[in-house]
Amino acid sequence: MSLPTASPAALPRSLRSRLLRHVIVPLALTWLLGTLLALGVARYFTQQAFDRALLDDAYAVASHVRTVDEGGLTLGLTAAEIGTLLFDQNESIFFAVYLQDGRLLAGHSGLKLPEDGGLVSPRFSEVMFQNRVLRAAVLARQQPLPYTVVVAQTTNSQDRLFQRLLFISLTPQVLLLIWLALWLRRVIQDDVQPLMDLEQAVAQRDARDFTPVKVSSRTRDVQRLGEAINALLVRIGQSVRAQKEFAGNVAHELRTPLAGVRALAEYALSQSDPKVWQEQLRSIAQSQERASHLIDQLLALALAEEAEQVLQPQRIALDEVVRDTLMRHLHRADALGVDLGARGLDVPVFVLAQRALIEGVLDNLIDNALRYGLPEAPSERHVTVEIAHDPSTAQVVLSVLDNGPGITEAQRTRVLSRWGQGSAGEALKQGSGLGLAIVSEYARILGATLTLGTSAEGLGLKVSLVFADQPSVG
Repeated sequence: MSLPTASPAALPRSLRSRLLRHVIVPLALTWLLGTLLALGVARYFTQQAFDRALLDDAYAVASHVRTVDEGGLTLGLTAAEIGTLLFDQNESIFFAVYLQDGRLLAGHSGLKLPEDGGLVSPRFSEVMFQNRVLRAAVLARQQPLPYTVVVAQTTNSQDRLFQRLLFISLTPQVLLLIWLALWLRRVIQDDVQPLMDLEQAVAQRDARDFTPVKVSSRTRDVQRLGEAINALLVRIGQSVRAQKEFAGNVAHELRTPLAGVRALAEYALSQSDPKVWQEQLRSIAQSQERASHLIDQLLALALAEEAEQVLQPQRIALDEVVRDTLMRHLHRADALGVDLGARGLDVPVFVLAQRALIEGVLDNLIDNALRYGLPEAPSERHVTVEIAHDPSTAQVVLSVLDNGPGITEAQRTRVLSRWGQGSAGEALKQGSGLGLAIVSEYARILGATLTLGTSAEGLGLKVSLVFADQPSVG
């Protein structure tokens, strides 16, 4: 079954075409608007120049209007003189002189007075004469008697001039716009090329290859995108390695206890004595407990990888976390005859951390103390969780102390690595050597300093986490 493919029309535009369109279209519209405005201004002033020449002709005609003895008006020009006065090499000029009552005094009888304008003088308008549109200037005079002069001419020269202005203005603009579009296309292609190279590098990358991709430093945005992709690849690589390591640890470490459980079960099945069955079942329960503890610790290591990538530090009440954790371990401590207590919980103390990691640190340290940090005499078994706050340095110290045999300085480095155990763990044949390794990993993620030492009396083991620059007291 093939997947449906989108039609070419439905595909989104490329970044290059979008940038080119978003630049060229507004620029072209702006240039077009500017050109139209420039042409409008040029046409207006050109029209003013032609109208001024037309008005000068009207004044020239009006200057030859004379009175006669009978009290009327006459135009004191012959036909030849009028032809010379109104001569234009390129245009045809027509005129008419009208008396106040509308009678034609001289000129072309078909050239009518424009109806618009009223008494405004001088005025300009378009008139129809001999099936042609003419530009007319109307001049009204009151001396020696009221009369009106109309001078009109064709607009061929004006139209040709405007066409030349239009061609001269638009042609360079269009050529410049085409040149700019081609230049922008090349420049945008060069600027987008690093992004296309990054896309190709990611598309061709093998799913198992988490090495950083090559990032171009030509533009800061592409460089940041490449750095973000590389950071994502690092996180994915860490997650994949953590999963592989977890799977390998589970497969390796569970093989021995599960084989032991199977051997115990097979031995019990081969016996007919109920006492042997009971003894073997007790051994199976102990092996199952050790296997469950191992799985919990392996899951804790997997949580450390997740916490570093996902969980965000929050302002948490450290004293409340300590109280809740102590309550979970009280029953076990009572069964072992251990005095499980706390110090420094009378004042609220806050730290910036992840609650799940703090709880994981306390669970592992208390579990280790209850397993390996107990003296032989039940009356002297003490495990204490302590919170110390130093306002002068803004430091918060979380410690777990026991009064057991402790570990030597030579062993302290080894117990912080995975599968490393102290002498007590080796002697008891318990645990897997992951407890302090988990605490060390959690401390690194929390940004805290992990230290191993002894109590003030020089007894047992004291494991401390130092949180610096904390908003400690609430």
